Amino acid sequence: MKIGFIGLGIMGESMCENIIKKHDDKVYVFDFNKAQVEKLAAVGAVACANSTEVAKNADVIISMVPKSEHSRAVYDEVSKVTDSSKICIDMSTIDPSVSVEISKMVKATGAQFADAPVVKSKPAAIAGKLGIYVGCDEELFGKIKPILAYMGENIIRMGGNGKGLVMKICHNALVSQIQNGVNETSTLAAANGIDILTFAQAISYGGGQNFYLDSKKDVISKNDFTTAFSIENEHKDIGICMKLAEECGVYMPGEENAKRVYDAAMAAGYGKEDFSATVKVVRDQKK
Repeated sequence: MKIGFIGLGIMGESMCENIIKKHDDKVYVFDFNKAQVEKLAAVGAVACANSTEVAKNADVIISMVPKSEHSRAVYDEVSKVTDSSKICIDMSTIDPSVSVEISKMVKATGAQFADAPVVKSKPAAIAGKLGIYVGCDEELFGKIKPILAYMGENIIRMGGNGKGLVMKICHNALVSQIQNGVNETSTLAAANGIDILTFAQAISYGGGQNFYLDSKKDVISKNDFTTAFSIENEHKDIGICMKLAEECGVYMPGEENAKRVYDAAMAAGYGKEDFSATVKVVRDQKK
């Protein structure tokens, strides 16, 4: 079975590299950044000139692109050459309703489609230990799970098309609220002479312990916001969440507050930095 991978950014690069290393057949790759294509070709991938070339050669086509409009553009192109012999897996984090539209377009060609967004960031992508939420029918899930296992170790089917993305958006919204709680309380602690590492140790003794603080305490302490997952990407996901909540009639005041922090971070020019850099917004807005 030949695999194609479209989108070799921060996450896609490492996800694809795991497939190349673990899969026993050809892996075709494309990205508009030619340097990324060359990097993957150097470890065994077959470089392609565009998404169409990937789709023509691959049995399973995987995409990992930034936004809804990018996924739509990929599958507008790919669906021109797909048929019943193809399986498409979009691992991008996009608007669930757009993904459902894409699934219908792809399925109209005879191909199968799954949304399979990931959780955790670059270190987990490198290690092949991502969490993956899947939206597709049960039969397709059984077919693609071994491929997804090249990239992740916790893989769960959430329901039909679009449901993997709904879960991803809920996950990232929860993270943003946990993060904001960490930002605010650690800033309060710092104002009283308690540094972030001591704060994190003390939190670990009680019910406030959380993965975000455990994994980010060192980078916050060093003010080293090298990007593992960017502010602009989480800002995008929060926007999707608020749109989904409005469509469903769900009130989310905590997420509205997280959005205000992210809006301020974007306005301050922090968009390319790691999402832990939102702590700077809270520090700067102290009364």
